[in-house]
Amino acid sequence: MFKRSPRNTFTVVILLLLISSGTHAQTYWIQDIPWKTLMNGLQYAELNAPDRSVVNDSKLSILKIDPKQFDFEFLTASEHGRHSHTAPGWAEMFGKNIVINAGMYNYDRTHSNKGYMKNYNHLNNPVMSSYYNAMLAMHPIDKKKPPFEIIDITCQDWGKIRHEYHSFCQGMRMISCEGEAMSFSKRPDQSCSMIIAATDTARNLYIVFTRSPYTHQTMIKYMQGLPLHIRTTVYLEGGPEASLYVNTGDTVIAKYGSYVSNTCNNDDNDHFYEIPNVIALRKKK
Repeated sequence: MFKRSPRNTFTVVILLLLISSGTHAQTYWIQDIPWKTLMNGLQYAELNAPDRSVVNDSKLSILKIDPKQFDFEFLTASEHGRHSHTAPGWAEMFGKNIVINAGMYNYDRTHSNKGYMKNYNHLNNPVMSSYYNAMLAMHPIDKKKPPFEIIDITCQDWGKIRHEYHSFCQGMRMISCEGEAMSFSKRPDQSCSMIIAATDTARNLYIVFTRSPYTHQTMIKYMQGLPLHIRTTVYLEGGPEASLYVNTGDTVIAKYGSYVSNTCNNDDNDHFYEIPNVIALRKKK
C-alpha cells in the first residue's frame, strides 16, 4: 500500500494547482533566432512566418535594438516645414541610421498623429485618444531612465509619466505590459502589411516588419510565440505607408508595405511612401 509522506502530499498539491490553473510550459513556434549583428547594439533577423500569407514571401523582418546605444528623435512634418518625406529621405536629411513610422496619422492638411504627440515643446497633436493605450516616450528628464520606452498607460499613471519625459507619441496597443493580447474588435478580419514595435522584460526594443499581410491577431500570436519575453507592443502602421529603413554605412535594409485587405488588396507597391511622422535613431558616438 502506498504511504503518502508529507513531501508526497506537497507534490500532489502543487501538481493539482498547476493542472487546475492551466499552467503549462511556453511553446514557441521558433526556438532560436538567427541574429546578425549590424553594429554594436543593433541586430537583425529574417524569419519565415509560421503560416503562408496570401501574397509575397511570408517573412518577418526583426530589428533588435539596445536603446542605450542610440539617440532617439521624433521627426514630424508639422515641425519641419509641413513637408512629408520617405523614410530614406528623413534619414538622409537628418543623418539617421534607422527610420520607421511613428504611428498612424490623419489624412488632412495637418498630418498629425492620431493620438497625442509632442516633441519637447512642439505639439503635433495635443489631444489624448481614449482608444490608444500605448505611449512611446523618449528624452527622459532623469538621465538614469531608459532613453526610449513603450509604456502601457493602463499599467502606469499617465499623470506621472507625462512629467518624466520630454517627448511622447500615443499609439494602438497590441500586447499589454503583462503580455496579454488585445482583442482588436474594430476590424478583426483586416489583414495588411505591417510594422510594429515592442519591448521585452529586459527593455530591449524590437521593430518587426512584414510585407506579407496578416491580421493583427495573427501578428500578436506570432509575437507571443517568439522566445523574447515580449511585453508592451504597439501597432505603428500598415499597408503601403509601413516603412522600415536602416543604413549602418555598410548595410542598407529598405522595406515598404503594400497590401490592405478590402482597400488595397494587392502587392504592387514598388516604392516608399512619403510619411509625416517618424521615429529616427542615430548610433551614439
